[in-house]
Amino acid sequence: MEVKRTFDLLTQLKEKYAFKQDILSIRTPEGWVKYSVEDYYRISHQLAYGLLAAGFQEGDRVVIITQNRPEWNFLDMALAMAHMISIPVYPTLSEDDYRHILNHSGARAVFVGNEKIWSVVSPLVEEMPLRPELFTVNPIEGQKNWKELLRLGEEKAEEWAPVIEENKKNIAPEEVCTIIYTSGTTGLPKGVMLKHIGLTFNAIGHANMQIRDHRHRMLSFLPLCHIYERSMNYEYQYLGVSIYYAESLRSIARDMQEVQADGFCAVPRVMEMMFDKLRAKGKELKGVARWIYKWAFYIAQKFDYKRKDFFYKIPYAIADRLVYSKWREALGGHELLIVSGGSSIQDKIIRLYTAAKMYIFEGYGMTETSPVIAVNNPKEMLIVIGTVGKIMPGIEMKLAEDGEILTKGICLMEGYYKDPEATKQVIDEDGWFHTGDIGEFNKDGYLRITDRKKEIFKLSAGKYIAPQMLENRFKESSFIENIMVIGENEKFASALIAPDFNRLQAWAKKHKVPYSTHADLVNNPQVKKRIMVEVDAINSRLAMHEQLKRPQLVPDEWSAATGELSQTMKLKRRVILKKYEKEIKEIYMHE
Repeated sequence: MEVKRTFDLLTQLKEKYAFKQDILSIRTPEGWVKYSVEDYYRISHQLAYGLLAAGFQEGDRVVIITQNRPEWNFLDMALAMAHMISIPVYPTLSEDDYRHILNHSGARAVFVGNEKIWSVVSPLVEEMPLRPELFTVNPIEGQKNWKELLRLGEEKAEEWAPVIEENKKNIAPEEVCTIIYTSGTTGLPKGVMLKHIGLTFNAIGHANMQIRDHRHRMLSFLPLCHIYERSMNYEYQYLGVSIYYAESLRSIARDMQEVQADGFCAVPRVMEMMFDKLRAKGKELKGVARWIYKWAFYIAQKFDYKRKDFFYKIPYAIADRLVYSKWREALGGHELLIVSGGSSIQDKIIRLYTAAKMYIFEGYGMTETSPVIAVNNPKEMLIVIGTVGKIMPGIEMKLAEDGEILTKGICLMEGYYKDPEATKQVIDEDGWFHTGDIGEFNKDGYLRITDRKKEIFKLSAGKYIAPQMLENRFKESSFIENIMVIGENEKFASALIAPDFNRLQAWAKKHKVPYSTHADLVNNPQVKKRIMVEVDAINSRLAMHEQLKRPQLVPDEWSAATGELSQTMKLKRRVILKKYEKEIKEIYMHE
């Protein structure tokens, strides 16, 4: 059958993969709970009947706030079939963001995953003028639970099943299916309206490059409320791939091993943390074992897909036998396919994992584009490290005169919900969406993202600084957890550096540097000198105007919870500039 609406994926699953007993699974403290294709189809339909029987109407907007779990999929499909609009939301937002989304969307119902989320959201629902109905996924005493709708749908199936079947025939692919509020790095979240056809066309586009199928299992841990993981989940359903939801980010290695998964999706920060753990493990080894481990890292950094020479193949095979294979065993024993997106990933990380047969395929896209614009192709093993691949078939894209990436076509959003002015600012009169990203093509047509248009700045001497590129360079240091390059209209570029405090504490202990707090560490002259060794080493590889002077260490670990990072681990530059206003003044005080 032709898949043009999201719920068509559900119908196709039943037609092609009805035999599957684990299309959706989740790790709980008691073990893995698995749902068959038949379960998925039945529960989604009963829930759709229940929503209509409970009085919800076509076009109603429904907010879903929960961690990854099969119930998210049940709601997603039920709402689409009931001709309603789903609004998936991060379970880690601030009260202000929740308040804005609930009121701006005009939500008729809200589904929350657990008591922690309920305790934050329920008071906000109470203060709304048109109070939406609140349902829980986990049972909470005295509160409405989603299973009440499920039971209602079972009781009223005879009445509402014909309505749902008519919806499935008549809902147009061009209709809005979902509104995704972008987490953003500045301002209040904007509601991106995405169509059924945009979501399905895009998911099928990257599914056609996939080398995993109904025989394989993929672990899912990035939030389903983000379009990237959601699109990959649609891809898996299109291909009949089993989806296993990890218990938490901390349990990824264990869950990978238990499931014997064949891959996962990640953002660069996750891969960086895994890279740091692998590197730290090597430092724990002694003697010959430590030397071999370090040598395997060196061999990995020489890896390239095009490299065929005998003098590399032999040491590579030895490194794989002694080291890389052990990494794969710890993650379930399979060669892995890892898709990375959200922001750029360091070349050294791609080389290391790919050398270890945990192949990283970097892609590029945005919420507004449903999301994938370009991606490296697993099916053809067409990977150029340092690029986000070729433009995906069926996607219209071009570069503006200043290098900005422009795109339009079937996958482009309908617009920002209730915000025509913001829509006009990003979609021009010819229908081109201005991404704000600067890119370039290599001679073979592979796209490289060089920076964000709005983040590029000039020094007072007129030289341009591309901060993202520099930040990735400096994050190659194991001592630097996060960094933000600054210097707009100043004489030189500098930076705020949030160190890797685990690494720094280990170094301080080894060198008998006394400290009690993070502030003690970053203010210690020995620590500052050690970090400057790292900075100077990278500076030596940069153009004179790009070199950082007087970087300032900060005593904080940056995260989404503390506000310096977005939900997708991108720097919130305005927040950081305001937070460290005093430190920045000190950097440039004597200029």
